[in-house]
Amino acid sequence: MKIPKRIQPLVDDGLVDNVLRQLMSGKEAIVYVVQCGEHIRCAKVYKEASKRSFKQAVLYTEGRKVRNGRRARAMQKNSKFGRDQQENIWQHAEVDALYKLAAAGVRVPQPYGCFEGVLLMDLICDEQGFPAPRLNDVSMSEEQAVEDHMEMMMNIVAMLNVGIIHGDLSEFNVLVDVYGPVIIDLPQAVDAAANNNAKSMLLRDVNNMTRYYAQFAPQLANSQYGKEIWKLYEAGLLADDVILTGNYQEKNKVTNVATILDEITAARNEHEENLQRILEAEM
Repeated sequence: MKIPKRIQPLVDDGLVDNVLRQLMSGKEAIVYVVQCGEHIRCAKVYKEASKRSFKQAVLYTEGRKVRNGRRARAMQKNSKFGRDQQENIWQHAEVDALYKLAAAGVRVPQPYGCFEGVLLMDLICDEQGFPAPRLNDVSMSEEQAVEDHMEMMMNIVAMLNVGIIHGDLSEFNVLVDVYGPVIIDLPQAVDAAANNNAKSMLLRDVNNMTRYYAQFAPQLANSQYGKEIWKLYEAGLLADDVILTGNYQEKNKVTNVATILDEITAARNEHEENLQRILEAEM
């Protein structure tokens, strides 16, 4: 096929030999199957911000650090240079997350770098060598659903242990190869320690996964893995080999209004008695 304009510089630099076909077009990028020497890989071409339909991006980018002061000021002023820097950070967030997660043992495509808004990474394939299907196109047995759901929970744990939350995880952002689920699409990856929306996003990611697998294994529907994982994380007890149960006990504290009023009255009486003693001492 004709080489897309955005990929041509990679061909000129010898990083890509040929573009075989378009694989898919999503809300933030178009993905192509490319040949790189002996290897068949993916080239993810990010769409420009004006053409990208990812909603509420500011919720995801909260907490991302910009070390260069000039860049930070330009981004705050929303100048052209600042917008370019924001776009650069958005594009490199995925490749940075992929490198970090791959090193942590999370099942993600192996990245090979981001070049002028084009991310090169492994092509995830099925057992016949064709591009692997998305999870939403896969049916499975109850036993397989329970097994794959737990694998996804442990992937989420491993991600959180290196400070990353996917933020947009669903059956549409997971591929299934011969070894199981592979997590994809991470430009909106959330900094777990710096983003105020981290907990709600983690719970949503977990709930999305659980809801999908519960179609095949209904016993998963009432599990509370998200709350269990976050509780362990907050307590500093989350580890890659943690044994998850899916159980979570809510702390239900019943407020006794009468007791609180009695305590307030007692405190006020004590305060008044102290004032009286001070006045008597001064007379």
